[in-house]
Amino acid sequence: MKQAQFIALVISNEIDLNKIAQHFGISQDFKWEDSLDLKESFLKGILREPENKEVYIFHFGSMVCVNCQHHEVMDIIQYLKRLEKNLNTVDPFEYTDDYLLDIDPAGEYAISNDGMVTAVEQDFQREIVATVLAKSVALDRIEIETSKLLDEIEDLVTLLHQGNLSIKDNKLSKISARILGFKLNTISYIMLLDKPDITWVNEEAAELFSELSSLFELEDRHEKVKLKAETVMDIMQVFVTMAHARRGNQLEWAIIILIAIEIILSLLDKFVL
Repeated sequence: MKQAQFIALVISNEIDLNKIAQHFGISQDFKWEDSLDLKESFLKGILREPENKEVYIFHFGSMVCVNCQHHEVMDIIQYLKRLEKNLNTVDPFEYTDDYLLDIDPAGEYAISNDGMVTAVEQDFQREIVATVLAKSVALDRIEIETSKLLDEIEDLVTLLHQGNLSIKDNKLSKISARILGFKLNTISYIMLLDKPDITWVNEEAAELFSELSSLFELEDRHEKVKLKAETVMDIMQVFVTMAHARRGNQLEWAIIILIAIEIILSLLDKFVL
């Protein structure tokens, strides 16, 4: 029985696939929905034993290694770091997941969250598994970081309950920018609702992608993150509006005080001096 062990991890927010592809002599112009597939021949200069190993790299920051040990994954990341400086080499396994593809001629077809069994390995299966796994771990990162944002928002709401609006504009701006960044990641970077090209020409590939996407609840998780981000953005908009109103009131009072001072000085000049 032959096996393919997948391990997916998030190594960046965004990866320039064209830069990496050029290094390996790949002339393809990669689009957002494409992935860079480094097969055994490309890994010979990176791994001591590249046989039956493969690496998929995605624009949205995920990498999926096939049949690689932990130290081999680290070797690959360190090598790619020389080409793409913004890769995370400190803690690349913070967001990770694995999957097992069993090729068993005597086995019955089966699929689950942990792995799948197939009698014959099809050319498209590794790409589909890698794509779904890459999107799932990218969503893991966004889900956790969105929760952190919600915690920060709760602190701001607590201040509001206390009648305290002394929130600095730069803090509001930074949180708003992070929220917009999450929305951009979930909609654009992950390209969650986009299917791999192979699914448009291969019905079996399309069925596998749909089945795995459902098992990993990609669309449901995507919608929940979008709703959370929109809710947080609405709350932030309230704070921004109130902050602007507060500054407007302060400006109005400053103008009133200046006018009052000018009137007093005029009266002093007329009746005293």
